[in-house]
Amino acid sequence: MSQRTIEVADSVAVELAGEQDRVLRELEERLELTISLRGNRIVLNGDEECVEAAVGVIDEVSGMVGRGRPVDASTIQALANAAASRQSMGTMLDDVVWRHRQRTVTARTPGQQRYVDAMRNNTITFGIGPAGTGKTYLAVALAVAALTRREVGRIILTRPAVEAGERLGFLPGDLAAKVDPYLRPLFDALHDMLDAERVEALVTRGQIEIAPLAFMRGRTLNDSFIILDEAQNTTPEQMRMFLTRLGFGSRMVVTGDVTQVDLPRERGSGLIGVKHVLEGTPDIAFVTLDRDDVVRHRLVQRIVDAYAIADEAPEYP
Repeated sequence: MSQRTIEVADSVAVELAGEQDRVLRELEERLELTISLRGNRIVLNGDEECVEAAVGVIDEVSGMVGRGRPVDASTIQALANAAASRQSMGTMLDDVVWRHRQRTVTARTPGQQRYVDAMRNNTITFGIGPAGTGKTYLAVALAVAALTRREVGRIILTRPAVEAGERLGFLPGDLAAKVDPYLRPLFDALHDMLDAERVEALVTRGQIEIAPLAFMRGRTLNDSFIILDEAQNTTPEQMRMFLTRLGFGSRMVVTGDVTQVDLPRERGSGLIGVKHVLEGTPDIAFVTLDRDDVVRHRLVQRIVDAYAIADEAPEYP
């Protein structure tokens, strides 16, 4: 066991404490050590490696506070994950993708930073990885930023309307009501980026369009930032149809999790097949995210790991 006592500026101590010490508790759980804070003095107790990692996180936090950046539990989560893998996150967290009121959207893992850079530098980007890795959220943030800077004239968000155990026809209401549950995650991401009134106004003016993938057929999408979400549920034919909608002045981002395909077993996934067809094509990037890029509740990372193990077991159905 190792113990280290460090002193920090009062402003850093305030940020580390957070509401009901949430930030420090997050750091304790992530790095498996105990932390006590008295005034501006921090005492760390744990394995030497964990203590050293915590010191690195606190140094990063001090630098962020000095640069005027807010610190919360999710920031500590990202810093702790980076510290455990011996990577620096400070500069990465300064690369703000989108800012709305008190919320800032940044990459929170090295994998997410590769994904953000790929979307910025390529016309078509594929983001492939498990739940909670920020695939859709970061893509929507970049789309909103591009629309605000007038780099594109509209945002188009689409998903295949594939049921995960419940058929569309059994849902109440007209077509709009039936497809709403499939598109709701995209609306949720948008409302994190913009005020509800602003989203409604942009939708009314046609600057934001959210529609099922089937509505893309026959169109040419110019001057647009286009996101295809849940692409693992596209067929190869649908994937080809979607990619060939690309028009002048547009960018595309395709996201999905190849471990969560809801298509019938006899149907192949367009997302799984497209990498074999297009990998190596100029101006098209494939970014694979993994369990180290999960930034939701820490249990999500454990769930991803548990299912990965179960999928490899021969007795798993």
